[in-house]
Amino acid sequence: MEKVNLREKFSLFQDHWSPRIVGELNGQHVKLVRMKGAFIRHQHDHEDELFFVVDGCLHIEFRDKTVTLHKDEFLIVPKGVEHRPYSEEEACVLLFEPVTTLNTGQVQNEWTKENPEHI
Repeated sequence: MEKVNLREKFSLFQDHWSPRIVGELNGQHVKLVRMKGAFIRHQHDHEDELFFVVDGCLHIEFRDKTVTLHKDEFLIVPKGVEHRPYSEEEACVLLFEPVTTLNTGQVQNEWTKENPEHI
């Protein structure tokens, strides 16, 4: 049992769209990711996904609307819902999702991180 300081963990990496694992509980990963620019449109067929904005502003685009999240706000994207996160400026985001969740969902490409680093 060790406490986790999010600022310290975010200081350990600078790259975008490459989640790092900072905790695990009950089959769920707690991940940190820096987001800037647009990610790919994707969905997770079997997993819900929580986006919690630690710093900055994150937009999550759906087919029918866009939800904007500011610091200290979160959104749960239900399984099977197509979405595309994007941020004009860098956003520091905490993700809470099942261990089986692949960052690019059903899409496999150069942004896919099959074994995110534990920090």
